[in-house]
Formats: sequence, structure tokens, C-alpha cells
Amino acid sequence: MKVVVWNENRHEKTNAAVSTIYPKGIHGAIAEFLQEQGIDASTATLDEPEHGLSEEVLNETDVLVWWGHKAHEDVNDEIVERVYERVLEGMGLIVLHSGHFSKLFKKLMGTTCDLKWREDGEKERIWVVDPSHPIAEGIGEYFELEQEEMYGEHFDIPSPDQLVFLSWFEGGEVFRSGCTYTRGNGRIFYFRPGHETYPTYYNQNVQRVIRNAVEWVKPVTRNRPEYGHSQAIEDLSSKNKQ
Repeated sequence: MKVVVWNENRHEKTNAAVSTIYPKGIHGAIAEFLQEQGIDASTATLDEPEHGLSEEVLNETDVLVWWGHKAHEDVNDEIVERVYERVLEGMGLIVLHSGHFSKLFKKLMGTTCDLKWREDGEKERIWVVDPSHPIAEGIGEYFELEQEEMYGEHFDIPSPDQLVFLSWFEGGEVFRSGCTYTRGNGRIFYFRPGHETYPTYYNQNVQRVIRNAVEWVKPVTRNRPEYGHSQAIEDLSSKNKQ
């Protein structure tokens, strides 16, 4: 299984707080803990040619992890369409935190994907609401992050196929923070935590969820269905009577 961790990698270049927390970039931190679990994980960033997502790279990618925030509009529409088609073909996709507002996620969801937010560094308690789901394996009834950005309902997304996690914030809000979808042959998981100025991706529970999600969204060995005009499999009685 080959995983590519994509990050716009803009905050790391302009914000000293972010580069201090993530000296290898958010993408580097995520790829590193995946590699420690024996997963073939590489990285790609916005400012690389074709955003690091050439047809060759995507054709060899089983799971794409996506983090973006301040540069959603800088992502080329052609690349968005390329990734979108790969998801429909069966490539797994994990969208993290502010990636909810990416062109790609909005295209896959068909909604604005908007929400309420507040950056006050408050406590987030993440509850497991589907303990039978493989993505929740190894996670207790809940876990806490001492400092995170708040996301609050209403989250303008389609109703998830499965809701795995629900967040509560110190200010009182709740949020659907772990959502699964299928689009075409592809599986998608949205996971909320991960604001760039907090060390969220070093948290052991967050890492476990992402590792579990990689396993869950990975492709099954199956061709994408063919569409359009189709020849009959059986003899058509109406034609036989003519």
C-alpha cells in the first residue's frame, strides 16, 4: 500500500510558530508516523510541479491524505479533477481539519462544507459514537486535546454514511468530527482535529485514528463499473418474437 500525504505547506513558510511545531511540515510529521508503522508514505506539496500530484504519482497511490487551509484557491482545477477521478476509481482519501473547505472535498460532497469556527485554544473532547467501526479501533470512549481550534455545527455536509466521532468543545459547541463516505469505488474519511499552531499530529490517539483510517479507506481490488449503453446479458424475449 502506497500513501501520499499532501499539504499546501504555506503556513510552515510564513509562520514561525508552525515551523517550530512542525519543522518537517505537517505533511512530514504525518508521513513520519505512518512510516514508523511500516507504511510506504511519501509527501507532496502545493508548490511542486502539478502540486506533486502528477498522473503517474496518483496512479500509484492507494491512499491520499489531504491538509489545506489558506491556499485552497491556489489548487489548480485540473489537478482537483484528476484527484476526484482517482477517488471515483477507488483511491482512498482522508481529508484533515481545514481541508473541509478544499475544492476537492466540496466537489465530492456537493455542498458548501461551511461551519462555525473560533481559534481560542480550547479543550476538545472527541467521543467515539460508533465503537464498532474499524477507524475507532484502539481508541477509548473518548480522548481529549488540551488546545485546538473550535469547529461548530451546523457543518454543511451531506449526512455521513457513518459518524465515527463527535467533538465537544470547552465553549459548548459540538461537531461531527469523524465522517465516512463512499463516492464511486472510493472511500473517504473526514477527520476534524489538526490546526496548524497546535501539536495535534503528535497526539497518539490522533495518530492511531489516521493509521486506522488509512487501512479502512484503502482500495479493494475491483474495477470501476462501466457506464452508458449496455448489451443485454440474456436473450430479449421481445426481439425473439419479431
